Amino acid sequence: MESWNLREVEAPHGTRSPVVLHTGEGARAVLIALAPGQSLGDHEVKESAYLTVVEGSVRVESPDGPMDAPAGTFLAFGPSERHGVSSEGGARLLLLLAPWPGEGHYRGEEKTL
Repeated sequence: MESWNLREVEAPHGTRSPVVLHTGEGARAVLIALAPGQSLGDHEVKESAYLTVVEGSVRVESPDGPMDAPAGTFLAFGPSERHGVSSEGGARLLLLLAPWPGEGHYRGEEKTL
């Protein structure tokens, strides 16, 4: 068993340093810390993306319209579903990607914990 306290994992550079917590057969877990004012601009991923707001709050932009998401919110995006996430006051997010890697996923350098 492995475990992490998502409020204590160091992510000093915010969106520039997502932390891969775990990669297993078929899924990946990533911690993303958004510093105040940071955003993950309009984007999509090849996998299904499951996003949990652990701390703070975010604004989510999607084709369904904007949504404010406080801590405790769980969001699910389908493969290639466009969305953007921003935070005025900062936030910690847990991102689960499945299946991992999705067909056509770019596999560049990654920071691991």
